[in-house]
Amino acid sequence: MLDAARDVMGFVSERTRADLDSDAMLVRAVSHAILEIGEAAARTTDAGRARASHLPWGQIVGMRNVLVHVYWAVDRDRLWRTATEDVPVLVSLLEDATRDWPLEESGPSE
Repeated sequence: MLDAARDVMGFVSERTRADLDSDAMLVRAVSHAILEIGEAAARTTDAGRARASHLPWGQIVGMRNVLVHVYWAVDRDRLWRTATEDVPVLVSLLEDATRDWPLEESGPSE
């Protein structure tokens, strides 16, 4: 979630709302990254959600559902507000929630 959210912030950095109307690649990049955030949220364990219980999990997953199932009619004003207002807050909250997150070991145990 955090990586995709940071990507969104990078995509919209130094861009304007008007760019969403003129740059199809920007729309797709932002939409897909927000979709990834929602997909990761949908797969977050109960323990993970409890660690960040203040996050609006239902709204995050709901946005993913809109992007997946109504992609042809996504409100670009809403997409822009999500990318520029909600995602930066989400990044901050996720950074706080995962600051001491236990990392899974990679590879076989010794």
